[in-house]
Amino acid sequence: MTFVSNGISIERWTTSSRLALGSIAAVFALLILAPAVLGAGAIDRMTALFIYVILAAMWNALAGFGGLVSVGQQVFFGLGAYFTIRLADAGLDPFVSVFAAAIVTGALSIPLSLFMLRLKGGEFAIGMWVVAELAHLLVNLDRLIQGETGTSLISLNVYDSGTRRAAIYWLALASTVALLGSLFMLMRSRAGAAMQAIRDNEEAATSVGVRVTATKRLLFVLAAFGIAVAGGLWLATATTFQPKTYFSVQWTAYMIFMVLVGGIGKFEGAILGAILFFVIETFFGSAGVWYLIGLGATALIFSLYLPRGLWGGIERRFDFQLLPVGYRLKLPGPSKIKWEE
Repeated sequence: MTFVSNGISIERWTTSSRLALGSIAAVFALLILAPAVLGAGAIDRMTALFIYVILAAMWNALAGFGGLVSVGQQVFFGLGAYFTIRLADAGLDPFVSVFAAAIVTGALSIPLSLFMLRLKGGEFAIGMWVVAELAHLLVNLDRLIQGETGTSLISLNVYDSGTRRAAIYWLALASTVALLGSLFMLMRSRAGAAMQAIRDNEEAATSVGVRVTATKRLLFVLAAFGIAVAGGLWLATATTFQPKTYFSVQWTAYMIFMVLVGGIGKFEGAILGAILFFVIETFFGSAGVWYLIGLGATALIFSLYLPRGLWGGIERRFDFQLLPVGYRLKLPGPSKIKWEE
């Protein structure tokens, strides 16, 4: 805490945020032991939850912190899975292929950013969708994939089912921790402050010396890498790869839903949204088309009546943050302390 004058202070860490960080670290440590005590079905569901958390956190980073709203992030999900298939087919260990494929996808996103980051607002959002559709068509031309018929990650068969399930779970857990940790530190750095400044007012950020394009590119590539990791992990759990499934816009729709409901631009909101989506899918996923209608209706209701999302509402109501990525001005008041961003 830094005191400015007359009792006014600038605060970042709070007691609740320190407790939250310790609790989260303890929960992740306990989750390492899950394969020893939970059944196969529960482990598979937990793996899916970790993947949802990654997807929500990456889309929230891009749109919520960087102001780059995209409806084509499925391109990186699909490419992550596709390059995993390709690298495994070339002889690389399938688990190593998941992360090598994410690196390849992240590297490809750099030249892609040279073109896409020239677009703004709706042009960027629709442009990313077009890129996703083009990537889908190009992957279909690969003879290994056999068009929409797809193929399987057969190299995983060298591992027995128990070892494979536990390994995928631990990799998903480790990826979630690493990506959330990296994103949290990035958002608290000067680059993170620059990203939020660009989101709020790009011209003003430029006028104070922020390198707008380079900062956007950093976020764009990080989101591409993280979503590609999620795509590779999803392939490892499903083992089959069909382009129309992995390049489907439903993945971006899920990301948007999780972030919108949890709280866009809130680090905690993306995690909360992913957990809520996971719960809804677990209990209502078998309802077919009504499940999708329910998701759409829920997103619409939140957009109209709770635009800050659940976490935004909680933060506003109780005046606290668990994982703060910005600074807050603490003002002394006559009856209670006032907080302002």
